[in-house]
Amino acid sequence: MNKDFKQLAIIGPTASGKSDLAIKIASKIDAYILSIDSLSIYKEIDIVSAKPSKKELEQVKHFGIDEIYPNEYFSVDIFINLYKKVLNRCKKDNKNLVIVGGTSFYLKSLLQGLSPIPELSPDAKLNIDKAMQDLEGAYSFLKLKDEEYMKNISVNDRYRIEKAFIVYKGSKMKPSEWFKQNPPQPVIKNLSIFNIDVSRDVLRKRIQKRTNKMLETGLIDEVCYLEQKYTRSPNSMGAIGIVEVLEYLDGKIDKDEMLELISTHTAQLAKRQQTFNKNQFENIISAPLEELEEIILKGFK
Repeated sequence: MNKDFKQLAIIGPTASGKSDLAIKIASKIDAYILSIDSLSIYKEIDIVSAKPSKKELEQVKHFGIDEIYPNEYFSVDIFINLYKKVLNRCKKDNKNLVIVGGTSFYLKSLLQGLSPIPELSPDAKLNIDKAMQDLEGAYSFLKLKDEEYMKNISVNDRYRIEKAFIVYKGSKMKPSEWFKQNPPQPVIKNLSIFNIDVSRDVLRKRIQKRTNKMLETGLIDEVCYLEQKYTRSPNSMGAIGIVEVLEYLDGKIDKDEMLELISTHTAQLAKRQQTFNKNQFENIISAPLEELEEIILKGFK
């Protein structure tokens, strides 16, 4: 990679202005953008995910947006592989990289790394898919095999239960033993992280405004389309904005209640994101949105 390559991350709660800031920065430092957003990764979930517009996506090359369909499996392991591909693309095209989004768990995973997961045969994948249809049963089975590992996992934690199942079936080892023998290795060792500091009152108003805009631009039609094409079973259909519209379509709530619930649940998500960002990263630089652009660009002079 060229010696001048630089990468940075912009994080912050939903509706804080991350995407706009990332595009401004990327345009000025000749960078590509990698989105770390658990919904924008999906094709056809456009309004619910509040993706950048087509014009914005054309302005700067984006990755991590429209990568897979809503019924396709996605995990942090897949995201890390995506990051590695983007890094190679930056190397090839002599570009810097701006990582941006609200799913900071993905960023944390890049910094901490993940233990490798054993390869599975097609038959083993099918068996795990069947087992995961009974989440409680899958949890109980794994607890019998490895109580030490499973005692720290919630019975509702589908991601970690499935990961433990893959390890057990693929390696024929207890997950606790596998992870001891295969410790995680950081993917990124040094990264400047900039956090958008925004008050909850301001955020609440922005969320409410964005929710109303989503309705005006076709939110209900998008959810109807997604349900018809993919049913309600994929994990992506449990997202904030989709669940509330489905309740409205079922006649359980009226339109005003639907909008209020979307705003409330989004505000609760934003609060969790702020707490995570505050507690999970060291040496991050936090500042209001209007100050961050200048702070970031100073580091690239």
